[in-house]
Amino acid sequence: MDKHYLTALFSPDSIVVFAPHSAEGAPLPAHTQALQDAIKAQHFTGSLRFIDIHTTGTLADLAQTKADLAIIALDAADVGAALELAARLSCKAALVISSGISADQALQLRKVALREGIHLLGPNCQGFQRPPLQLNASVSGPLARTGSLALVSQSGSLTASMLDWARNNAVGFSTVVSLGPNTVVDMADVLDFLANDGKTHSIIVYLEGISNARRFMSALRSAANAKPVVVLKAGRKPAGNQAAQTHSGAIVGSDDVFDAALRRAGAVRVRSFVELFSAAKCLASRYRPVGRRLAIVTNGGGPGVLAADWVNEIKLELGRLSPESVQALRPQLPALASLTDLIDLSEDASPEHFSAAVTAASKDRQIDGVLVICSPKVGVDALAIAQAVALLKPQIGKPLLACWMGDNQVVPARGLLNEASIPSFRTPEAAVGAFGNLSAFYQNQQLLQQTPPPLSTLAKPDIEGARLVIESVLSERRKVLTEMESKTLLSAFHIPVTHTVLARSANEAMMTATQMGFPVALKIDSPDITHKSDVQGVVLNLMSAVSVRDAYNDMLERVARLQPKARINGATVQKMARSRRGREICIGLLTDDPFGPVVTFGAGGTMIELIDDRAVELPPLNQFLARRLIDRSRVAETLGDWRGASAVNQEALEQVLLRVSEMVCELPQLREMDINPIIVDQDGAVAVDARIVIDSAPQAASGRQSNYQHLAILPYPARYEQVLPLRGGGEYTVRPIHPDDAQMLQELVHGLSQESRYFRFVSSMTELPPSMLARFTLIDYDREMALVAVVKHRSLNDQGEVQERERIVGVSRYITNPDQTSCEFSLVVADDFNGKGLGSRLMEAIMDVAREKGLAEIDGLVLANNQPMLKLMRSLGFSVKAFPEDPEFKLVTHAL
Repeated sequence: MDKHYLTALFSPDSIVVFAPHSAEGAPLPAHTQALQDAIKAQHFTGSLRFIDIHTTGTLADLAQTKADLAIIALDAADVGAALELAARLSCKAALVISSGISADQALQLRKVALREGIHLLGPNCQGFQRPPLQLNASVSGPLARTGSLALVSQSGSLTASMLDWARNNAVGFSTVVSLGPNTVVDMADVLDFLANDGKTHSIIVYLEGISNARRFMSALRSAANAKPVVVLKAGRKPAGNQAAQTHSGAIVGSDDVFDAALRRAGAVRVRSFVELFSAAKCLASRYRPVGRRLAIVTNGGGPGVLAADWVNEIKLELGRLSPESVQALRPQLPALASLTDLIDLSEDASPEHFSAAVTAASKDRQIDGVLVICSPKVGVDALAIAQAVALLKPQIGKPLLACWMGDNQVVPARGLLNEASIPSFRTPEAAVGAFGNLSAFYQNQQLLQQTPPPLSTLAKPDIEGARLVIESVLSERRKVLTEMESKTLLSAFHIPVTHTVLARSANEAMMTATQMGFPVALKIDSPDITHKSDVQGVVLNLMSAVSVRDAYNDMLERVARLQPKARINGATVQKMARSRRGREICIGLLTDDPFGPVVTFGAGGTMIELIDDRAVELPPLNQFLARRLIDRSRVAETLGDWRGASAVNQEALEQVLLRVSEMVCELPQLREMDINPIIVDQDGAVAVDARIVIDSAPQAASGRQSNYQHLAILPYPARYEQVLPLRGGGEYTVRPIHPDDAQMLQELVHGLSQESRYFRFVSSMTELPPSMLARFTLIDYDREMALVAVVKHRSLNDQGEVQERERIVGVSRYITNPDQTSCEFSLVVADDFNGKGLGSRLMEAIMDVAREKGLAEIDGLVLANNQPMLKLMRSLGFSVKAFPEDPEFKLVTHAL
C-alpha cells in the first residue's frame, strides 16, 4: 500500500503489448511499428509479452496471463476491446498510443477505465519513457539516456524536440511523459508520481492547459516541495476579460495569475524554449536551489560586464569575494585585472589561473554560484581550461556554470563540459538566466512554506452581517453592489472606510454635507453604473451648502442624459479624505479561470488604467505574503520616504490586505472588487470608494461552506484545533500540522525506541531525511491531513532561565487513495506517552476529518507483530485481515 498508485504504469514489473502482427509482409500502421521498434530496441528489465487480440489463443488461454501494464497500439476500432481484455488480465494501468480516436470514443474508454479501476494514459498521446528501466513505451524517438531529470509535456512535438536536444547535450532523464488531450492520467497525476519517485531529482513541465486548478496546485506544490520544478506555459497573452465590471478584472490577465500560482506552488516559470533548455541543463546537473549571489570568473572584461549587466537586469546579486578570499587569491594570480566586482583574469590566463579563481569563489560563503566565462583568444587553450574546470566539479557543492564563447574553436571544450555535467551556454546572458531560475526556485520555496489561516488574528469580522447584505442584493437579481452596500461589506470586515450617507434629494445632500463639514464629495448612486467617472458622476471638493445643492442637481441631470436607462437612487455624500502626503492605492479582487479568486494590489486613483500597476497573489494571505505582494508593485517605491513625504503606515496597508483575504475566503459569492482609492499615509489607511460584483456561491462538494471549495489553495484548517485532557493529569492540544513543526517532528522521531521506529516506518532509520520531513510537514489539506498532539513543557535555556516549549508527542495522518472514496492512515505516539489515551483520540480525530471530507473508508497496514497497535485498532472497531501481498502485514479497515 506504500507504493504509489501509478507504480503499475511507470514502474511495471510485467507488460502486455496489444499490437497486430504483420500479415504476409503487409506494413503495420506507423505508430504501431514505431512502438514495437522502440520497445524491442533495448532489454526491458521486467517481463514482456506481445498479444494480437485477433490471433492469440482463446480467452481461457489468456486468463493465465497477468500483467501490471497493458500497452495498446491498435486501430481505433479495436482499442475498446483491448482495454476490456486488459481488465480481465488484471492490468492496473494501460497506455493507449493509437491515434485518430475521437472525443466520444475517448470518453467511452475513460468510462471503461474508471469502471475497471485501470489508470489510463492516453489515447492520442505519444506514450512515455523510463530510461532507468530500459523501457521506451513511446513513439517519441530512441530511448533517452538515463539521468535524474523528468519531463512532462502536453505537446508531442515538444517532447520529441526535447529528447533530440538532450541527446546532443548529454542530458539524461528518469522519466519522459507525453500527455494527450484526452488522457485520464493527467498532469496532476504524473506530477504526484514524480514527487515521490526516487529516480527523479528535478522536473520540467510544458503546459498548455489546466482542467482542475485545485488538483493541479495540490500536485505541483507536492512536487515542488520535494524537488525543483520548472514550467513553460503556452498561451502567455490570452485576451483579457472584456466583460469585467471592475478595474481589477479588466487590467489583470490570466498570465499574471498563472505566475502567482507558480510562485505560490514553489515552482519556477520560464518564458521560452531557450530558457527551458537552459533550466534543463542546470537541473540535469543536480544543482539544488541556492541564493541570489553569482560570482563571475572571466578572461575577458566585455563578456564579464555583459553577464554582470544581466545579473542586475533580472534582480540577482553580483557575488563578490570576501577580503579574506581576495588576500589568499592574489599571490596565485599576479596578473589579475580586477577582484572588486568581477573576478577578471588577464587575457592570457592559464588553466591554473582559472582553477585557482573558481576554487576560491566556490569556497567563499558570500557566493552562491559561480559562472566561468572563457573567451577564445590567441594563446588561450580553451580545451585545457575546460579540463581544469571539469576536474573541480566533484569538489564544488555550489552551482558551477560555464560560457565558452565563440563557435568552432570551443566545440570540443563544450562537449567536455557537457560530459562533466557542467551546464554550458553560448552567451553570458543565457548562463546568468539559468542561474536565475535556480535562485527563483529558492525564493519561491519561501512562498510555498506559507499556510495562512482563512482568518487573521485581528478582530473577528461580522461574517453573517456581510452574508445578509449579499443575499439581499442577490434576491433583487442584482450582481453589482452600490457604493453604500460595498462599504457596508468592507466595514463588516473592519476595513476603514470614509463616512458615507445616501442623499435622495438636493436638500438631503445639502443638510448632510453641512453636518459632516466641508469639503465633501458627491458620487452618483446607481446599481446600473459600473464606473461613476464614465458618466461624470463624481464631484469633489465642494466647499458650501449651495455648491452641494447645485452639484447634486447638475449631476442627476447629466447622468440621466448620458445613461437614460440607469436607475438612480440619489447621490452619496462623504467627507473628503484629505491627506496632503497620502498615496492612492487600489486593492482588488478578480476571479480567474481556472484558479478562482485572486487578490490584486497596485496604484489607484483616476489614472488607474493608464498606470496599469498590478501585482497579484492567491489567497489566503498572511503578513509575509501581504508584504511580498506590496513589494512586487511599482507603487511600492513611493510608500517610503518619497519626495519629502513621510513613509506610509505599511502595517495598516498590510492589515487591509489581510482583511480582503478574509473576505475572499469567507464570501465565495465575491467575483470582482475594486477598493479604489485607498488613501494611505503615516497615520493609516482609509477606503474612499469601493465597487463589488457578486454571484451565487459555487456549490461545495460536501455542501459545507467550511471546505473553501472556491479557493485554489486551501487555508490552514484551524477549525480542527481542540484542547483535550491528558490521562493522569494535564492537557494537550490536537491541531493540524504545519511547516513550522518540522523540527519538533524530527525530535519525536529521535525520541522513539528502535522498535517504535520500525513499527512506524518499517526501517531502522534514526531520523527523517530532509525530503521526507518536508513532505510530512508541508501537506495539502485538500487530499491529506496530519493531526499532531502537542504538550507544553518547561525547560532551562543556556542562560539558566525557565522557558516554555512545545513538544509533539503524537501524529495521526491520512492520505486520500486514488479512488477518492477511501484513505490510508498512519499513527505514531511517543514512547513516554503510551497508555495515556493519545492513540485512540488521535485516531478518532483523524477519522472525523476524513468523514467530514466525504470519504467512505479508512485503512492501513500494521506489522503482524505490532500487537499493541492491532489491539488499539480492534478497540476502535477496525476489522483486521491478512494482507495477501505481504504476510508480514495485517490490513486494518474501518467504514466511515
